[in-house]
Amino acid sequence: MTEHTPSPADTPAEPPADEAADVSAEEGAAGSAETPSEDPAEEAAGEHAGGTGQGPVPEAFHRRPYSFVRRGDRLTARRQKAWDDWAPTRVLDVPRVRTDTSVHPDHEFDAAAAFGREAPLVVEVGSGLGEAVVHAAAQDPARDYLAVEVYKPGIADLLLKAGQAGVDNVRVVQANAPEVLEHMLAPASVDELWVFFPDPWHKTRHHKRRLVSPAFADLAARVLVPGGLWRLATDWQEYALVMREVLDAAPRFENLHPGPLADDEHPDVGWAPRWEGRVLTSFERKAQEAGRVPRDLTYRRLP
Repeated sequence: MTEHTPSPADTPAEPPADEAADVSAEEGAAGSAETPSEDPAEEAAGEHAGGTGQGPVPEAFHRRPYSFVRRGDRLTARRQKAWDDWAPTRVLDVPRVRTDTSVHPDHEFDAAAAFGREAPLVVEVGSGLGEAVVHAAAQDPARDYLAVEVYKPGIADLLLKAGQAGVDNVRVVQANAPEVLEHMLAPASVDELWVFFPDPWHKTRHHKRRLVSPAFADLAARVLVPGGLWRLATDWQEYALVMREVLDAAPRFENLHPGPLADDEHPDVGWAPRWEGRVLTSFERKAQEAGRVPRDLTYRRLP
């Protein structure tokens, strides 16, 4: 991956003035953004606005809201060493279009070349500090794992954990997840897709930023093999209900744990049991300490 200091053209612009304060507050309060900032003084940046005078901006960059707020890429000495040691072989080099988290529409992921073998592929969107994916890779070396993450400090921590665990079946792409699913991954190439604790964007004005949506469900259906599983988890009850409604309505998925539609009066119906393969991360532990109950959902891609 090419490293450089993001320019105004490839770093998402600041959100509108009426949203800036809410975005900053939500980042601190929601707790579901994948990777914490290393420096509290780092500024958050909102969705890319385009209009830099460098030619037409693809629709993906000026009409589709990002599901993440970009934070700084500064690394501690420990993370920098992990990046220097492991990024050349573990972080994929992806051609970009405009931003440094974009994926060129013509780019296709060659899993056999990346991993040096052919094996079932698991993709985790929002791998954060890498706790879940590294643990799974160590427990199941027969499968390959692709972590999708935008925050360099989180990726560096993932690389550090993978190096310490001695696992060689994890690769990372620093990119916007919908573009990875739309352009980079081939149709019917993924055996499992994981979306654990995506940012809930719980303010109404920010719901458009939520990752789990009908459009994202279409992309998930595109890359999953028939019979492939989509595992999700969130610690925000309202977002869990939205996930359930969106995916129950998706024509190419079936809920493996159906039942009456969960609602505020009956919040425990319609959820999957906690998946034993999902390691208890520091984030989930903090959510439980704060009184939030994680909810799991599991869907199968229909033929």
